[in-house]
Amino acid sequence: MSNRLLVRRLDGCALGALVALALASAQAAPADAASKPSAGATSSASAAAPAAVADGKPAAVPAVPTKGAPVETASPAPNAARKAPSDEHQTPAQAAEEIQGLLRLGAKLSDRGDYDTAEIAYWQILNRPLLTVTDEKSALLALAHMLRKKGDAPSLTKATAIYEKFVKEFADDEQIPQALLELGRTLRDMGVYELAINRFYSVINSTLKFSPQDFHQYELVAKTAQFEIAQTYFESGNYAEAGKFFGRVRLLDLAPQDRARAQFMAACSEQLAGNLSSAATILKTYLAQSPNDPNVPEARFLLATTLRQLKRPQEALAVTLELLRDERSRNGTDPKSWLYWQRRTGNQLANDFFQEGDTLNALVVYKGLRELAPDPGWRMSVTYQIALCYERLFQVDEARATYQTIIDSAAQRAGTPPPSEELKELAGMASWRLAHMEWRDRVQHEFNTFFTTGGNAGPAQPAVATVPQ
Repeated sequence: MSNRLLVRRLDGCALGALVALALASAQAAPADAASKPSAGATSSASAAAPAAVADGKPAAVPAVPTKGAPVETASPAPNAARKAPSDEHQTPAQAAEEIQGLLRLGAKLSDRGDYDTAEIAYWQILNRPLLTVTDEKSALLALAHMLRKKGDAPSLTKATAIYEKFVKEFADDEQIPQALLELGRTLRDMGVYELAINRFYSVINSTLKFSPQDFHQYELVAKTAQFEIAQTYFESGNYAEAGKFFGRVRLLDLAPQDRARAQFMAACSEQLAGNLSSAATILKTYLAQSPNDPNVPEARFLLATTLRQLKRPQEALAVTLELLRDERSRNGTDPKSWLYWQRRTGNQLANDFFQEGDTLNALVVYKGLRELAPDPGWRMSVTYQIALCYERLFQVDEARATYQTIIDSAAQRAGTPPPSEELKELAGMASWRLAHMEWRDRVQHEFNTFFTTGGNAGPAQPAVATVPQ
């Protein structure tokens, strides 16, 4: 094998153990196991769109077949590491079976997170003296995929080198588009955004060389590359360019879920770029066209906050209340995600209303938030905010009753677990507010009495009011 890659030194015992494990795996597998895809390959993408976001942030596009490319050359490894003990006595069929066993072993070890041992298995394949070109490609791509999955900086650097060399040495291979795609993703993970974008453009160019009968497969890869270009601009912070490219991607012939994802990302890009009116328009279209998409709750949050920034509070309130209602009817579809975005949207909007003096709208949202979960800590925290709204609106009786509800909930009852520290603290704050309200009422009464009587209240000395501490 020309241009042999740099390998790690392995002693004979380690190699023998790996070969034994691989052979055992191969013998236990079905007879057709040799025809399975090599480690590092995944199913081809149905279109150019990433999976759903997490913690507010967007995930990567569905993987097309994961491929790879080679590392930098170096001096050959010692003979003991280059040659398996059984090579001289194996038939081609036995050698092929052993290689497939090692590929399966490497994939299983990688899935378990045992990357170092998986790397040994792949190098055991690559260091065989009678390795076929097909097996070499499979092992290289599997090794690069494993290193990218490992994810640390040295492993990403190695994976990049493998992918680059694969592209150079096997330029006419049908797996080149996928290898370039994975190379671009690896470079993006390393923060080398401009070079990553160049590699994604190379994916599009590489698909033009293949035969018409493979057009559909490579069309999917090309669409994915266009999405990856937009995603790379987004991750690099160039939201204006990301918005343009996501806008182009959603005009392609995509599956409904992929078009929805592109539309959602276009809205995110426009909002982060400061194009609020455009973001609001795209978000409304997205919500109308894709009501069951996994990103709908986050889109509602973005729309509500965008409308608030556009000084359209009533529209923002309507969007928030719709999200609060929808969660209860959709709690079978990822309820944790819905609950997270529901709480975040409602809490932020209600707090904004309260701080800006729009107490009535704040009260409406807080009442909706209180019904989200039965957890006492959550309910009593929101109840305290409701009591503050009542107090600010001078609905004194409702405020007192609401504060008292918090105090009663923190009381220790026989046969029940003690209240949490959070609940005790809320009860203390509610007690202080009640005492403050009583002090304020007393001072107001004395003030009114003084001016009603013209200051002639009689010889009795007035009581000295003290503010509760």
